[in-house]
Amino acid sequence: MAVGKVGADGDRLYGLVDAASGEIARPDTNAKWHKVPRILARLTPERKLEVLVPGGDWLSAPSKACDQAIAAYLGFDAAIRPFEQTAGQAYTGAFATARYQKAPIHLLSTASLARLKALYPAGNVDSRRFRPSVLIDMPVAAGSFPETEWMGRRIAIGSVEMTVVEPCRRCGFTIIAQEGLDYDPDILRTLVRHNRHNLGVYCRVDRPGEMAIGDAMRLLSE
Repeated sequence: MAVGKVGADGDRLYGLVDAASGEIARPDTNAKWHKVPRILARLTPERKLEVLVPGGDWLSAPSKACDQAIAAYLGFDAAIRPFEQTAGQAYTGAFATARYQKAPIHLLSTASLARLKALYPAGNVDSRRFRPSVLIDMPVAAGSFPETEWMGRRIAIGSVEMTVVEPCRRCGFTIIAQEGLDYDPDILRTLVRHNRHNLGVYCRVDRPGEMAIGDAMRLLSE
């Protein structure tokens, strides 16, 4: 996977909006978007977007047929647009580009997932709830969310070098039901109680490069 200054190749290419108002999809704060996590997306080898609405077939996007399928599923007119065009001219809310400028990479460790599971044994802490750019497989650190302790540290994966810039503050998106995962507000409540709302970290890309499944993560010297 190629990683540049603005993130992983193929990430953040498109956005979903209310076609009438230009409102950006916000499942974390607006109930009308709560079904969105059940919509799947993929890039073809030719880097064309395809979208799967529950009960339907994979459809090319952006396209009229895809927008119609999404609208029928959500119950209001919606559209997929290129990322830089995801806010309509009349929309006064947060712009998609501004929402993600703080850091292009979201990193999460299996050790932190294990810590969350230990604190909340009944919960399903599947990484899909948290949608990291990079998932690091690492031994459990007893009583610790380890990457939260790396603030300001430089790390490398493959040929990519990054700086950990801030914890990832979790929102209501983590509790919403999606394919294979039930609605579970205690996921977020546990993080609020035990890790100040946080799980995982945001990283700035200092040196673009390539990373692949199985590449080791290294903490770099200052």
